[in-house]
Amino acid sequence: MKKLALTLAFLLIISPIAYSQISDLEKNALLDLYKSTEGTTWNTNWDLTKDVASWNGITVENNTVTEINLIMNNLTGSIPATIGNLKSLRHLNLGFNKISGKIPAELTTIESLVTIQLFMNQLEGQIPAEIGNLKNLKELVLFNNFIEGNLPESIYDITNLEVLHLSSNKLIGSISPSIKNLSNLKTLSLFDNEMSGTLPNQIGSLVNLTELSLANNSFTGEIPIEFNQLSKLETLLLFNNKFIGTMSPSIQNLPKLLNFEYSHNPNEVDVSYKDMNPITQVTVIPK
Repeated sequence: MKKLALTLAFLLIISPIAYSQISDLEKNALLDLYKSTEGTTWNTNWDLTKDVASWNGITVENNTVTEINLIMNNLTGSIPATIGNLKSLRHLNLGFNKISGKIPAELTTIESLVTIQLFMNQLEGQIPAEIGNLKNLKELVLFNNFIEGNLPESIYDITNLEVLHLSSNKLIGSISPSIKNLSNLKTLSLFDNEMSGTLPNQIGSLVNLTELSLANNSFTGEIPIEFNQLSKLETLLLFNNKFIGTMSPSIQNLPKLLNFEYSHNPNEVDVSYKDMNPITQVTVIPK
């Protein structure tokens, strides 16, 4: 009998370890996501009778949800506002699904977020104006949606940002000189939008950039000579804009540049090359 009592006591002690004890608030937020995105039709759905930590794509640490990864899982519907109740969430990946509606502003209240990946969906509306609240964010990946409007000014306050990938949307407006604040950026991709205006020379201060993709927009003016400071740049895509003038050789000859395409004005020529030595092998293609 004494041994049985000790065994029961031991089981009571370890039970919080064996089973996650997330709050009802967090569990209900996950259930809202499940219902709002037609969870019963997911490729891999959740057994709601089992522990939350066993649900596909959910990571639980210290009895709180820290990651949601439901990439390519046939989510259809919208992201519920209650996702903002997951206050310890660090990584959110809902890429390659069929999610529609707007990005809920409540997402910007989760200050722990490090990555947001909502690419290849059907999201619309604008990027929430409060996106700058996410001071710990390193990756914002929203390409291939229907997101419109200007880049919110607060986006330039996310100084830890390393990847800003917003290509293939319906964004308008220009790039602010405040882009200089994003000194940790490695990827800046605004390819295939409806953006315009001249490029700020402050982009040249983003010395950690390895990819700068601004093609298929309506940017104007000359390419700032300050781009020659981007010594780590490997990809520079500027074609199909409304630039004038020729590209400075000091930019074309950046030491690590392997993938480069630039459109001049209609009376001049295109210069492009891929996977070549940028100094010795430049292909000039007449229009």
